Amino acid sequence: MDSVRPVASGLARSCTSSSGRQICSSPVARVEKARAPIIAPLRLLISGSVINERYAVARQWRGSMGGVERPRLGVVTEAFANRPLVDVMDWIVANAPTVAALEVGAGGYAPTGHCDLPRLLRDASARKRWLSEITARGLSVAALNVWGNPLHPDEAIATQHDADLRDAVRLAALIGVDRVVALAGCPAGAAGDRTPHFAGGGWLPYLESIHEAQWKDAVAPYWSGVAEFAAREHPRLLVCLELHPGTVVYNVETFDRIAALGDSIAANIDPSHFFWMGMDPMAVVKAVGVRAGHCHGKDVVFAKHSLALNGLLDRRWPRPPEEMPWNFGVVGRGHDPAWWRSFAAALTRSTRVHTIAVEHEDPFVPPEEGIPEAAKVLAAPP
Repeated sequence: MDSVRPVASGLARSCTSSSGRQICSSPVARVEKARAPIIAPLRLLISGSVINERYAVARQWRGSMGGVERPRLGVVTEAFANRPLVDVMDWIVANAPTVAALEVGAGGYAPTGHCDLPRLLRDASARKRWLSEITARGLSVAALNVWGNPLHPDEAIATQHDADLRDAVRLAALIGVDRVVALAGCPAGAAGDRTPHFAGGGWLPYLESIHEAQWKDAVAPYWSGVAEFAAREHPRLLVCLELHPGTVVYNVETFDRIAALGDSIAANIDPSHFFWMGMDPMAVVKAVGVRAGHCHGKDVVFAKHSLALNGLLDRRWPRPPEEMPWNFGVVGRGHDPAWWRSFAAALTRSTRVHTIAVEHEDPFVPPEEGIPEAAKVLAAPP
């Protein structure tokens, strides 16, 4: 998922989170010039033959792993946060026919323009209309995403993000969705702190013991409760936590620890973060195994010269690509299609991942270009 990032003039698009904060969901260069024109209205575009063709394409792709059903392709709609969901879906139908599913922002820091969580919870007719718009296009909802920080030391933020997470679980139960994507969060470093403290290293005196204290005082109590809540409200649901730096769960060791709190807790595998942290996504998939429930399709492109000077840790975003040690990239631009085929095969063999959702966060490529390109790479036969 994106971090909350400053919006750079002329370089990044902005959107508004559920809490009203301006966030950069998909910074792209001059996206207004690259955007595809709005395609034909639904009544002209969607027909039985079109839907049947889309299902046939999706079935052909999903069944192409030697008889084992591989994960379907999805799209994280946050890349189009400033466009109505119906327009986004029509664009997907026309430009990425192998995409069969959506991951939709529903709360936390995620923009919620595509999923009005409070309304959909209280209004059965609104739920039915929302789902009908999706299924009419041959699509489905793979996951609701509420990436946020329910452990935030600001009580108002923590309370809102916790409520969003729990409401997403409730909505998922009502609409038959079995994945909610989230972040584990990051609490204060000590009582009275007003900002989260990421304790990613304990080799300096002022960092020692912080992670353990956070785990005991905040992480374990909170996520034990969420695991129990999810199991009670929606027994088939997996709350898929993204292994994400800046939160208390960012690698296999930290995931193992939180997953032990309840069977409802699973992993969202995003190989891009493993690339830039020096981890091996294949090894992660093998280690996490059936505890992996969802996947984001996103690559990383390294800049050799800047990497040699600045290493993997870098506070700047966004900057021109030659100034950055690495940037999120379109699937296939950092690692070749053969690698991605092997990765999809590993997910098929070892995990409960049923969707690879393309998460477009390349700051220098518009989503209208990057998503079809990523889908083509991910849909290539093994």
